[in-house]
Amino acid sequence: MAVYQKSIRVSTHGMCDVHDVTAQVERIVVESKVKTGIVNVSGFGSTLGITTIEHEPGAVADLREALERIAPVHDNYAHNARWGDHNGFSHLRSALMGTSRSFPVKDGRLHVGTWQQIILCDFDDSPRHREVMVTVYGE
Repeated sequence: MAVYQKSIRVSTHGMCDVHDVTAQVERIVVESKVKTGIVNVSGFGSTLGITTIEHEPGAVADLREALERIAPVHDNYAHNARWGDHNGFSHLRSALMGTSRSFPVKDGRLHVGTWQQIILCDFDDSPRHREVMVTVYGE
């Protein structure tokens, strides 16, 4: 078994800024030389999310709208009151979406659907420099 690990850095604007990281993950999978296994994509932070979507403007807009209904930006969050912050919504969105996902590696390639892209969503209320750890495990 082999383990290969590399990080991706993404500069974001916050406020549900969505970035397609599929190509970077695919590059790391190929570099790893793992033919069969799994790749884990894990973002560092409690105000971001990692998931999949068809990364096109309509689907991204729908995702943003759904998240706004579930955890509105302008709501009364205990986190905001406790810390004097205004990003309680971003912590809640991150907790609901999750900060990592795993995908199969088949024939030395990332194995996802044709219209399935891996995305990083930055929910925080200001720009950030995000780090995503990509770990490939297999043979």
